[in-house]
Amino acid sequence: MTRAPHFGKTIEFNETTVLPASGERRWSRWALACVALLQLMSPASHAQMRADLPANKAAAAGPKNLLAEAARSIGVKQCQPAITRLSALAINGTRSHDVLVDWDRAHPDRGPFFSLTGIEYAGASAAVSITAVPQDGGACSVSAERISIAPYSCKSIADTELKGYSATALLPTFTVYVSPTEPGGSVSLVDSPPGCLIIRRYVQYNWTEQTKMAVPAR
Repeated sequence: MTRAPHFGKTIEFNETTVLPASGERRWSRWALACVALLQLMSPASHAQMRADLPANKAAAAGPKNLLAEAARSIGVKQCQPAITRLSALAINGTRSHDVLVDWDRAHPDRGPFFSLTGIEYAGASAAVSITAVPQDGGACSVSAERISIAPYSCKSIADTELKGYSATALLPTFTVYVSPTEPGGSVSLVDSPPGCLIIRRYVQYNWTEQTKMAVPAR
């Protein structure tokens, strides 16, 4: 298997490559939870369930964007701007992160790019999945999910944070919420007593650098 260009330390495992940051602690476990695609659920207090948003956090030195560097190092060009934008939002306010990536080794810039990022905050962790698929004309289709766990009931989260959203129960313990103010986005709450599994999902087709990428409402 062909190694990606040197990027810190590279570990090959089957068809997946792990590209951890030099000097940053590797994440061994990631708690399934809130894919606030950039909205981080703070376990500190109910009033701070939206405080994990980058805009609501105290300004801090931004960490190196490992996913953007990984994509660049393996030869992704067309979808690089989209990957950089989404990953920068995902790691904003984090303490450390590591990435896992998959790509078409024969055609890195023409095939889909898949990634999973483990992120750590002070006393909390989450996982972010970002996929970018190049399209004709220089555009990209992108999908991002942020998964984490909140120490509250799903009902209390919906009542507090998702007012005005339309709810669709797929299962008795699995409800999906959507809002017209967040095109391409959805919030899934899965009852996982004593907490709630939260998956925030965002999808956009035909994204280009000139296209304004929608961002979930803050």
